Amino acid sequence: MVFSFAGEHFRLGILGGGQLGRMLIQEAINLNISTHVLDPDANAPCRHLCEQFFHGDFRNEEDVYRFGKTCQLLTIEIEHVNTRALQRLEAEGVSVYPQPQLIALVQDKGLQKEFFAGHGIPTAPFVLVRDREELAAMSAHFPGMLKARTGGYDGKGVMRINSAADASTAFEGPCVLEALIDFQTEISVIVSRNASGEIAHFPAVDMEFNPQANLVEFLCSPARIDASIQQNAIEIARKVIDRMGLVGILAVEMFVTRNGDVLVNEIAPRPHNSGHQTIEGNVTSQYAQHLRAILGLPPGDTSSVRPAVMINLLGEPEHTGEAHYLGIEACMAMPGVAVHLYGKKFTKPFRKMGHVTITANTLDEAIRIAREVQSTLKVITA
Repeated sequence: MVFSFAGEHFRLGILGGGQLGRMLIQEAINLNISTHVLDPDANAPCRHLCEQFFHGDFRNEEDVYRFGKTCQLLTIEIEHVNTRALQRLEAEGVSVYPQPQLIALVQDKGLQKEFFAGHGIPTAPFVLVRDREELAAMSAHFPGMLKARTGGYDGKGVMRINSAADASTAFEGPCVLEALIDFQTEISVIVSRNASGEIAHFPAVDMEFNPQANLVEFLCSPARIDASIQQNAIEIARKVIDRMGLVGILAVEMFVTRNGDVLVNEIAPRPHNSGHQTIEGNVTSQYAQHLRAILGLPPGDTSSVRPAVMINLLGEPEHTGEAHYLGIEACMAMPGVAVHLYGKKFTKPFRKMGHVTITANTLDEAIRIAREVQSTLKVITA
C-alpha cells in the first residue's frame, strides 16, 4: 500500500515528541507531510515544528486512541507507547507502522530474547527470572547482566549481578539474566522494510559508550571491523527484520566477541541514536528511510557519502539548569562539522542535548576532528 501522503487531508501521527521525532519531522517537511505529535511534555522538542501538537501521555490508552483517530497513519519515535490503543486503532482502519504487536514484542526484553532464540538469531545465552527470590537461586548463572524486561531506556534497567548477595538490591519484577559476553566492540546495523517486503540496510557502525551513563558517546561510520564481520552483521540484521515482518526502520545493536562472533544485543523499532550520522554521512538519512518504509515507497540509497563520526552532546556532570553551549563557535569553524541541537531549554547530567556529525575524506581525519570537538564543546549551565 502506498499512501497519498501529498494530499491536504493526510495526517501522519507521531507518538513521542523528542529529538527523534524532531528529525523525522524535518524530513517529513521535504515531502509536504502534515505531522501531528503526542507527548506528555508541553515543551517537547517537536512542539513548534509539527503542524499540531497534542499534550497527552503516549502510555495512556485513551490519550493514544483519541490522538490516533485524527490521523491516517501512526508511527513512533519511542517504543514505550500504549499498544492496546494502537491495536484498537488498527482494527478500525488506521494504519500503524511499526505494527502494534511488534512494538509490544520489543517492549519486553524477555520476548525479544525468546524471538531471537526461536528464529535462529545469535544472541547471548539467557534465562528468564520472575523475581529477586528466583534470581538469588541462580548462582550457576553468575556473574551475569540483569535487564528489566520492561521500561529500560538509555542505559537504565541494566545492572551486573556478581553473586546471590546482589539479588537483594536487584530490579523488582520479571527480568532477563544474560551471560557476560567477552566482546571487543559494540556495533549497530540499521535496516528498513516496507509493506512490499523490500529490505535495505545501512553500513554497520561501531560505538563507544559513556562509562558513567551507559549512553553512546562516540560513533564511527563505517565501523572499524573486518569486512567479513560487517557482512555477517548485515545478514543478521536483515534476517531479524525479515523474520519480524516489521514495516519501518529497525536498529539492531550487536556485540562482536573476541572470537569474531556477532551476537544481537537489543533491537529498536524506530530511528535510533546509532543512525544520526546518516543525515550528513549517507545519501538517504535514517529518517527519510523510515518515512519511505511506512509510506510504502521504495527504499532510498543507503551508501555512504563520506566517512562520518557522530558525537552525542550530553549535559555535563554537576550542571542542572538552563543550557549553554560552551565552545560551539569554535567547533562550527572546523571543517566537516555539523551541529544538531534538540531544542531542550534545560540541561542535566548526561541528558541528550544534541549531537555533532563530522565528515571527512578519511575516517581517521573525521576521528581526529571529532576528538577535538569532544574536548571543546560542552553543555553547561551559566
